[in-house]
Amino acid sequence: MKRSIPTDAHYVSAYMNGDESALCELITRHKQRIYSFIYSKVFDKDIAEDIFQDTFIKVIKTLKRGAYNEEGKFLPWVMRIAHNLVIDHFRKSNRMPKFENKDDFNIFSVLSDNSLNIEKRMIKGQVENDVRRLIEELPEDQKTVLMMRIYKEMSFKEISERTGVSINTALGRMRYALINLRKVIEKHNIILTN
Repeated sequence: MKRSIPTDAHYVSAYMNGDESALCELITRHKQRIYSFIYSKVFDKDIAEDIFQDTFIKVIKTLKRGAYNEEGKFLPWVMRIAHNLVIDHFRKSNRMPKFENKDDFNIFSVLSDNSLNIEKRMIKGQVENDVRRLIEELPEDQKTVLMMRIYKEMSFKEISERTGVSINTALGRMRYALINLRKVIEKHNIILTN
C-alpha cells in the first residue's frame, strides 16, 4: 500500500491551525533548495545562513498573521521572500550596481570583481548586453522611469518631480516597463543569470 506524502499546503494549513511541527516539516523539506539558492547569490556561508533564517522569520510572521494566501505555491513564495532578502542585503552593503547616465551605457560598470574567471566574464558580458538590449527596446518614458527607480534608486516622488508627471503616472510607467521587459524576455527566451 502506497502512503501519500502530505503536500506543502497540508503543512501550511496544519501550522496555521497550531501544529508547530508542521513548520519543521516544511523547513526540512525545502531547506537545501532555499539555502542553495541564497548561497548561489551571496557566496558567503554566514550571510546565507542569516538570510535563510530571516526568510523563515518572515514566513512565520506571515503565516501567524493569517496573511498567506498562495495555496499550493509555498516554495515559490518562500523563494521570492529569499530573493527579496538577498536584494535587500546587497542594497545595504552597496554592492548593487547603480547606473550613472553616461553615453557608454554599462549597467554593471560599478562591479569590479577581479576574481572572475574567463567564463564568468563572458557570461557577465552577455548579461550586460542582454540587459542593455532589453532596456533599449522600452518606450522612452518607461525607460527613463525604470533607470531612475532601479539604477538611481530614486523614489517615485523624486521621479515625479524630475519628469514632471504625477506619482501615479510614474508608477504606471514603471509597471508597464516591467511588464514589457518580461514580454521581451519571454519572447526571446533570454536568461539573465551569471
